[in-house]
Amino acid sequence: MPQQAAHPTVMDGIGELSRVREEAVRGAPRATEAQHAKGKLTARERIDLLLDAGSFTEVEQLRRHRATGFGLEAKKPYTDGVITGWGTVHGRTVFVYAHDFRIFGGALGEAHATKIHKIMDMAISAGAPLVSLNDGAGARIQEGVSALAGYGGIFQRNTKASGVIPQISVMLGPCAGGAAYSPALTDFVFMVRETSQMFITGPDVVRAVTGEEITQNGLGGADVHAETSGVAHFAYDDEETCLEEVRYLLSLLPQNNREMPPRADTEDPADRTCEALREMVPADGTRPYDMHDVITEIVDDGEHMEVHERWATSVICTLARIGGEVVGIVANQPQSLAGVLDIHSSEKAARFVQLCDAFNIPLVTLVDVPGFLPGVDQEHGGIIRHGAKLLYAYCNATVPRISLILRKAYGGAYIVMDSRSIGADLSFAWPANEIAVMGAEGAANVVFRRQIAAADDPEAMRARMVKEYKAELMHPYYAAERGLVDDVIDPADTRSLLIGSLAMLRAKHASLPDRKHGNPPM
Repeated sequence: MPQQAAHPTVMDGIGELSRVREEAVRGAPRATEAQHAKGKLTARERIDLLLDAGSFTEVEQLRRHRATGFGLEAKKPYTDGVITGWGTVHGRTVFVYAHDFRIFGGALGEAHATKIHKIMDMAISAGAPLVSLNDGAGARIQEGVSALAGYGGIFQRNTKASGVIPQISVMLGPCAGGAAYSPALTDFVFMVRETSQMFITGPDVVRAVTGEEITQNGLGGADVHAETSGVAHFAYDDEETCLEEVRYLLSLLPQNNREMPPRADTEDPADRTCEALREMVPADGTRPYDMHDVITEIVDDGEHMEVHERWATSVICTLARIGGEVVGIVANQPQSLAGVLDIHSSEKAARFVQLCDAFNIPLVTLVDVPGFLPGVDQEHGGIIRHGAKLLYAYCNATVPRISLILRKAYGGAYIVMDSRSIGADLSFAWPANEIAVMGAEGAANVVFRRQIAAADDPEAMRARMVKEYKAELMHPYYAAERGLVDDVIDPADTRSLLIGSLAMLRAKHASLPDRKHGNPPM
C-alpha cells in the first residue's frame, strides 16, 4: 500500500517560526559588515546596550511592507527597517524604536511608520519613556507621499506625548529633511561625533543654492549642533558612551508627568557643611569664578548631568540629586560673558525650566547675574521676547522653586532669575549679595550726575557717591529687610538648607488658571 504523507505537526510550525525569526534577527551578513565598517553598531546591538540585559520584547518583528513598483515587490525583508518594542532601564519600563540602516538604509515607508506609530501610542498609554535610536536615510522615495504621511503621524504623536512622557532622541547616523523635526520635538537629543548628522537640506543642496562648500559634519554634525545651533543637548565620541549616558539620564527622570522622579539613597550626609563655598566666590563682583565648582560642592557626591553644556554657556542647566531627590539647577556662569542673560541663554534656561516643571522636578536657581547682554545685535535679534520666554517659564512653573543669590543680581535679569516677585517659594542670599537696579558705579553716574559734574574733583565725588549708594541701597540686608529675600545665610549651610527646604516643599500643590494653554512669547 502507498505510504500516506504525514500531517503537519505543531513542531513543524515551531521549526518554521524559529527559521523566520532567525532570518529577521540576523539580517543580511554583508549589510552588517558594512555597518560595522563605518564604525557603527547595528540596531539590535544598540538596543542591547540601552536596555537591561534580556529585557527586550519586540513588537511586529515579522512586519513586511506591501508596496509595489521600483523593485520593492521583490525585496520584502522582515521588520521593514525598524525594530520596535519595550524593555527596562534600571528595572523601569522604557519603549524604544531603532532604525535598522541595513534595510533600505533605515528609510521610512508606510509599514515602517505604522510600527513606529504603534510603539509611540503604547508608550503614551503605558506612561513610560520613549527612546528613538535614529539612523535612517529619510523618507522611502519609492513609496512617495505615503512615506511623508508616516512622518506626519510621528510628529503628531511627538506633540501629543510632549510633557506627558519623557522623549529622548539618539542620533546614531544621518537624519535629513523632514525626519529631523521629530528629534526637535522631543525633550532631549543625543549625538555621536563623526557618525551622526542632522540637517534639513544637505551639502549638495546648499552648494547648488548658495554656492557654499561644506561637509556633512560641518553642516550638521554633533559638534555643530552641540555648540552652535543648540539642537543637540549632548554629544559623545562613541555609541557605547552615548547609550550609557542615556541610561543615566533615564535614572533621573520620572516615568511620566503623573509621577515624581526616582529617589536614590546617598551616603553624602544631608547635614554636610560646605565650608569651601565661603572662599569659592570672590566678594569682588568683577572677578570671575566657575559656577560648576559651586554646584559640585552642593549636590550629592558632586555628580550632575549638564544639559546643553557647550551651547549658550553663560547659563548652566543641569540635573542632579540633593539629599537623594532629583532637582533641576539653573545657574549663571560668571566665567562666560560674566554670567549675563542673552538670547540663547534665555532660550536654553526657559526650555529647561519647562522640562523640569512638566516632569515634577524641583528647581534650584543660583543667581549671579549682571543683567541682560547689551548690544545692537541682541536688541535686533529680539532679546526682549527671548528674555520673556524665561520669565514666562518661571512664572508658569508650579514645582517647588528655590532661588539663591550668591553675589550680584541686577536689573530685570534679577527678576527673571526666579525672584520672589515672580513666584519663587523661597529666596536666600549669601552675605556678599548685591541686589539692585544696576551696579553702584552706573547708578551713581545716573543719580548723581549733576553733583559729579559740578564738583571740583569729579572723580573723588563719584567715588563718594558710589560708596553712599552702596551703603544706602546695596547692603547685604536691604532685600531681606523688605521681605524680598527670606534669609541671608552662611554659604557653608547652603546644602543642608536646600535639603530641608526641598523636603518641606515636596507636597507643594499649585494650580494654574483654567485654560486650554497659555500663549508664551516666541
